[in-house]
Amino acid sequence: MVGAASARDGAGRDLLADGQRPLVEVGVGASRRNPAWEPQGELGGKPQAAVQSDRGLSEVGEHHQRGGIGQGQSRNPQVLARDLRAEQGPSAGGGGALPLEAQRLGLEAYASDLNPVAVLINKAMIEIPPKFAGRPPVNPEVRSRNELVDQDWSGARGIAEDVRYYGQWMWDEAKKRIGHLYPPVEVTAEMARERPDLKPYVGQKLTVIAWIWARTVRSPNPAFRHVDVPLASTFILSSKVGKEAYVEPVIEGNSYRFTVRTGKPPADAKEGTKLSRGSFRCVLSNTPFSYAYIDDEANAGRMGARLMAVVLEGQGGRAYITPTEDMEATARSAEPTFKPDTPSRGTWASNAQGRIYGFRAFGDYFTPRQLVALTTFSDLVTEAGKQILQDAGAAGLPDDQKGLDAGGRGARAYAEAVGVYLAFAINKLADRGSTICGWDSSRDSIRNTFGRQAIPMTWDYAESNLFSESSGSYINAIDQEVRVIVKYLPANRDGFSLQGDARRRTESELERRHDKSADGQGCGERPHHETVDTPRQFIEAPIHAFILF
Repeated sequence: MVGAASARDGAGRDLLADGQRPLVEVGVGASRRNPAWEPQGELGGKPQAAVQSDRGLSEVGEHHQRGGIGQGQSRNPQVLARDLRAEQGPSAGGGGALPLEAQRLGLEAYASDLNPVAVLINKAMIEIPPKFAGRPPVNPEVRSRNELVDQDWSGARGIAEDVRYYGQWMWDEAKKRIGHLYPPVEVTAEMARERPDLKPYVGQKLTVIAWIWARTVRSPNPAFRHVDVPLASTFILSSKVGKEAYVEPVIEGNSYRFTVRTGKPPADAKEGTKLSRGSFRCVLSNTPFSYAYIDDEANAGRMGARLMAVVLEGQGGRAYITPTEDMEATARSAEPTFKPDTPSRGTWASNAQGRIYGFRAFGDYFTPRQLVALTTFSDLVTEAGKQILQDAGAAGLPDDQKGLDAGGRGARAYAEAVGVYLAFAINKLADRGSTICGWDSSRDSIRNTFGRQAIPMTWDYAESNLFSESSGSYINAIDQEVRVIVKYLPANRDGFSLQGDARRRTESELERRHDKSADGQGCGERPHHETVDTPRQFIEAPIHAFILF
């Protein structure tokens, strides 16, 4: 994300603060003209958001040299001098790189966006950390160990520690409630009889990393119309040299089953049951059928799923095993109490071509077990908030009854602040916990839902174990957040994230929010008009990322 200053002379030419030098971009890795950024139409050349500083060019430049914007790349971006105000465009929030980099430079950052999700992301990056900078954590674990004096709680370290503690508490509570849906797998001698790679694990209970499913539809061949045949884009589980693993479909009369093999796979394993970009084959009769047929079956409610393989956490890598009927039964036993019913447009990507594939609501992107997990963790955010409020009061934070939206800085606002980060971690779960997530055989890991700004059709998908410690688990998401909060959020100057429409926001509104008059200088970026709509319940939350990862 890059920004461009927007001060202009009477002839419409771009100027800097002294009215002489040309406008340049200030962003990661570049100081150059930005001919593409030109506010148009109703925006009227008045982008929205602001950055302010009372520091001179030399001090800002020194900070930049020490690791500000563009570290390791361009070393001499021109930055507006003294009392700089930047206003970002209507999609300035987004990932929030521009206001974050401004704050890292020691500037007072302002961001605004029409999208409430973008506003929330920016609040988590530039507004919340400075509110509680330097405060020690309130959780009883740290306080009972008498670490409040000995530890360094500068910056956002205190709130990061509370995110870690209450995130772990949520994980523990969720496991008590729904852990039975995510049981470990005991490796038996029977499993290892034809699998020498499993012999070291016999008698051990291994944590599941993922369950790999293939969607199914009724066979188009009349002789096998009673059989739900798999839509497998590949049978390869691991393509790592020396650790190859694959699924072999075993035909038994009018039915089939899956078994997992290790070693070099046969040539046709890579293609699964897929014939081309537009068709599959019946695993029993080799009868071809098109995407259109699949779409019709799915929209008629006849698309299902069959468990192909289970991925376990082994010693120094993954172990792949053949699934059992009990494993499928456990997954199907989940009974969600909530399912998002916001209408969906199905899938939209190169392999979807506008087809619905049965995804008529956003809840349809999730398995019952995934819905149970997401609603359980969502409920626990509220419960954690109540506990944080109580612990914050015990730690001596005053309860002024003001939340974050009212500008509070007491116990209630702090509980809400920690809750924001706990909720973001759930959004990471949704990104790694939908039926759009595929399995990456080259990396032995789960792909995320939004690898790009589209929802493609995923024929075979990986269902993650939220109680493992690998990608797709809640504790992994919390650990990532804590590292980012400590390492990347400076919490050194106040920041403000506002919701607003760039077509209606004016400089007088900025004046009401700041002590000094707005002089029209600023920083901004173009709106992302081409960005796809994202789901409004689990997926609409900022699952495309908590910051910087």
